Amino acid sequence: MSLLLLCVSLFSGEHHRLMKTVSILPAHCHDHTTSETLIFTTLLLSRWAGWTRPHLRGKRERCMRACVHLYVCSCMCVCACVSNLCFICRSLIFQKRWVMLDAQCLRYFQNEKEVYSKRIIAIRFVTEVLNVGEQKFEVVTRNRTFLFRAENNTVREEWVSVLKETIQQRRSSMEMSLMNSLISKQGYLEMNGLRSKVYVVICADRVFLYGNAEEHSQGVGITYIEMNVGTVKSTDKRSFNLTTFYRTFSFLAESAQQRDQWVEALQDCVSRSLSSDVVAQKIWAVEANQRCADCGAPHPDWASVNLCVVLCKCCAGVHRGLGQSVSKVRSLRMDEKVWTDNLIQVFLLGNNRVNLFWAANTPPSEALQPSSDSEKRQRFVSAKYCQGKYRRYHALFGQQEALNKALCSTVQTDDVLETLSLVFCGADVNCYTGDPELPSPVSVAQHYGQILQVEFLTHNHNTDLPGSRAGNHTLLEAALPVSHTGYLFKTASSIRPVTECKAKGDFSRRWCSLNQGNFSYYESEKSSSQSGGMKMSDVLCLLVNPPGKHGYAHSFELYHDSGRVYLFGEDSSDKVKGWIKAIAKALVPSAAEDLVCWPFARVGRLSYTEGQSHHSPLLGWFSLGGSRLLLLLHGADRVENIDLRKIKELSMEQEAGAGAGAVVLVDGGRSLRVEGDRRPDFQGWLSGLQQGSGRGDGPLDQQQLTDTDVPVIVDRCMSYITQHGLKSEGIYRRSGVNSKIAALLFFLRHDARQVRLNEGERQVDDVANVLKRFLREVGEGVFNGHQASLPWLHTTTVSEMSERVSQYQALLHSLPRVNRATLGAVINHLYCVQCFADENQMNMHNLAIVFGPTLFQMDGTDNSAGQVVEDLIQNYQDIFNVDAEQFQRQLDMISHVIKAQKEHTEEGSPSPLTICGVYLERKEEGSELLVQISQEVSAEELVCKVLRRRNIPPQQGDYWSCFLVDNSQEIERPLHYQERALTIYFSLGKDCHLVVKKNCYMEAILTYIAGRVDVSRNGLIKFCEEKGQRGKGTFSRRLCVLSGLSLRLYKDVKSSQPERECQIHALKVYCGIKRKLQPPSCWGMTVVCEKAVRDIQQWYLCCESKNELIEWLATFMSLQHDGDLWPAASRLDS
Repeated sequence: MSLLLLCVSLFSGEHHRLMKTVSILPAHCHDHTTSETLIFTTLLLSRWAGWTRPHLRGKRERCMRACVHLYVCSCMCVCACVSNLCFICRSLIFQKRWVMLDAQCLRYFQNEKEVYSKRIIAIRFVTEVLNVGEQKFEVVTRNRTFLFRAENNTVREEWVSVLKETIQQRRSSMEMSLMNSLISKQGYLEMNGLRSKVYVVICADRVFLYGNAEEHSQGVGITYIEMNVGTVKSTDKRSFNLTTFYRTFSFLAESAQQRDQWVEALQDCVSRSLSSDVVAQKIWAVEANQRCADCGAPHPDWASVNLCVVLCKCCAGVHRGLGQSVSKVRSLRMDEKVWTDNLIQVFLLGNNRVNLFWAANTPPSEALQPSSDSEKRQRFVSAKYCQGKYRRYHALFGQQEALNKALCSTVQTDDVLETLSLVFCGADVNCYTGDPELPSPVSVAQHYGQILQVEFLTHNHNTDLPGSRAGNHTLLEAALPVSHTGYLFKTASSIRPVTECKAKGDFSRRWCSLNQGNFSYYESEKSSSQSGGMKMSDVLCLLVNPPGKHGYAHSFELYHDSGRVYLFGEDSSDKVKGWIKAIAKALVPSAAEDLVCWPFARVGRLSYTEGQSHHSPLLGWFSLGGSRLLLLLHGADRVENIDLRKIKELSMEQEAGAGAGAVVLVDGGRSLRVEGDRRPDFQGWLSGLQQGSGRGDGPLDQQQLTDTDVPVIVDRCMSYITQHGLKSEGIYRRSGVNSKIAALLFFLRHDARQVRLNEGERQVDDVANVLKRFLREVGEGVFNGHQASLPWLHTTTVSEMSERVSQYQALLHSLPRVNRATLGAVINHLYCVQCFADENQMNMHNLAIVFGPTLFQMDGTDNSAGQVVEDLIQNYQDIFNVDAEQFQRQLDMISHVIKAQKEHTEEGSPSPLTICGVYLERKEEGSELLVQISQEVSAEELVCKVLRRRNIPPQQGDYWSCFLVDNSQEIERPLHYQERALTIYFSLGKDCHLVVKKNCYMEAILTYIAGRVDVSRNGLIKFCEEKGQRGKGTFSRRLCVLSGLSLRLYKDVKSSQPERECQIHALKVYCGIKRKLQPPSCWGMTVVCEKAVRDIQQWYLCCESKNELIEWLATFMSLQHDGDLWPAASRLDS
């Protein structure tokens, strides 16, 4: 008979010694490791005769002291034995072990430094704890008895008491059924370092190791691994590593397919371990939410945020298969950022109350159970939510107008359940209310302060109603049936975009099949059971990677609406192209087939809104490649083609979290806002759109372009020179200020569309040098590279001018379209410049000397470059085939502008008139007035013109002002009555306009200033600084001091140095703060500090009351304008 004897000795906080012994029969030898077996064998052979000698027993019981800071721990000795072995328990050899007890397990370790135990005993399997005398006690499980011995009875009684209390708590918590429901995978794996296989169980956020399946059923294992510190990676065809901070566990599966399944399950376990229970605990506070709304399974940790039901994992998987337009599934643990306080409040309605609508008419025979199979679960969930089979029908069902009217009325109350009943019985969430001020149910709910109604309606803007195939489902129907099969190499799926390079070793060969809208993959062609798969209707995006990005030369990615990313690769270009073509055709609807008939980089569906409406997102199909964006919008019958280089605006609205925010595209008078929906592929869409819209560091054909294919940088600079520099002496020969040239070129290269060149702000010579520097440095140059430019230079050797012109024409037509347009625009501009050579001293020859080396990107030693440019200018109309009459009109217009500017500079001459658009009261249809004003007209005179045009006589006490309104920032600034209106008008941004209306603050401002002797102010104010495009600002208190020459902000009253400081003359003060910063009150100011061209800051100052805001505004305005805030005898009164 072989026998293993172990002794464990640890000390509690009182340093009491407790010994532990283990005695196991050969049939139960799973309790020891190989090293312990060797120790046991040696002791057994050498000391069998001395086991019972008292003088040796004392030596064997010597132990070292140890301390531990845990829930319950101490030094103990344990003996695991069976009844027929009790006779031998007197002769036990004790070895020291570190023992820990927590709410789930009793564990012992080699020593206190070890992280992973040698044995675990699950508390839920312990049936009783017994005192057995001599400082001993027994821990009895269903199949085994473990004997512990303490040094004294006090320590033993403490352990027995705590163990009994812990056992009682576990019995009352129904842990057995819960633990079984949390097991995601279990089975045998080979483990490096052990001869036999181990039984591995993935449960919740832990991985348990057992000697075999029997031990798992008995609750006695080896150890468990906390996965919040773990990473999983495949290492070979069948092996993978589980790496923690403390140790690497190497496992070997039976097949590559099994390896992939284990890796995927372990990665899910890591994700769960990194998740939070905060949201789940709040929602489970309602007892009804502790059971799945569909099958009744306990502790559901998923939910459908638009259907308002809490779900278990199995039902959530079925909901996800219905598509986002039916059920928007989110995790209570992992999608924490989705769960706003308002959304959590909606879910506190409880599954029982929500099911009074969804499941009011469920027959008992069709009810779902936790044990129901997947087929029955699929039928039930589809019938419940897609068909609305079991719902309680509203009394107004079928009466669309009445339903819409009832919805508009209900959202004014807090009855969200009634709103849910109306919406899912046919009420239109986006219906028109009849009130132009509050046009939608969402705006009505917002007006009445019903934030929970707003939350519910927001999540159901594009939800398909039960029994309906309307809405976005038409966009989800695939084109013609597509079939395709073949081998591909696949990596384990991921929950994040694949950014790092995957080596060939990270891929596994899989037989893939695409058939009837289902994409499946198998271990081999002969396999009958699939390793995995997906419906094409659940694929959000197909991404084609550039060659060489991963180990396999060609690869593509599929983004699933569950958030997982699948990467496939192959070395054969033809095979991958075949798969991409087949998948793309199976992905898009028949009306969008044109989206995939070209070499795209990515194609997929995205949510979007048009115009200013952000409350009704629709579904569209988008295909992106290079600078081309093809799209099929909701309800459209054809695909649109957008050249991203020529759009008017591309701006990002970033928010916290991956995939959040939106991108705004303005093209041809239409604004398109594409939303991220927190999707893993959205960042890729953003990058692709940004790169496709034009890069300042790229060649000409990758620049932002005008409608005539000329780079925006070139067009802006030449337009400015045409308006303000044609008569500037030595234009293009004089050097500007290098720092200003570099700064302006930097801004133009970053986003030329957003840069406005205004007179007075830029020097003509600076702009001229920016143009020259750009043309000299642009990639490949205007002539498309050095080799392509050589024929142009050789043409100068032709003596006959007519033949030379013919060769220039042929070379011009050989240039790429953008290069040809750019060269034409530059030569046209130079021709206009030389027309005014009498004033600017820049004739054809002088311009050629400057622009020859510039356009050919040479050092100026080759005179032929200048000769080419001179020939092009001299023969401009013939070479570029310009209509003479049209060109003459252009010259006449330029002469008219210059003449008007000259007359304006002469004393007493009237300024040239410009027509500008101004709104009265507010910006709306029919309120715009077109007014002719000159450069001299002040804001006060502009107000007079507008009021006279509308026959509005000013009344006593009316303070009519002209306001600059910025819609994008949600701010406005009253112009000082002496400000030049035309200068402000020309500087307006894309979202800005002028409005004439009454200044509701002016009377209070004048009253406040009249009562002040010393115009200055200081006090605590809430402050937030603009630091990029964020979704929410952080306001904190600062001491604000406004006096004399500057505005200073101090961190607190005791600070001696200001945190922020800006001179008064560099400030522009606007009323209001944009709402997405969530200011703490509605009395706010946006202060724009323009210290330098490249140093423009926005500060947000929030007051606690209207009076406080008026006092700050009055102080700002008084200091900036020396107390002259309103004319003494206003033109309005006259």
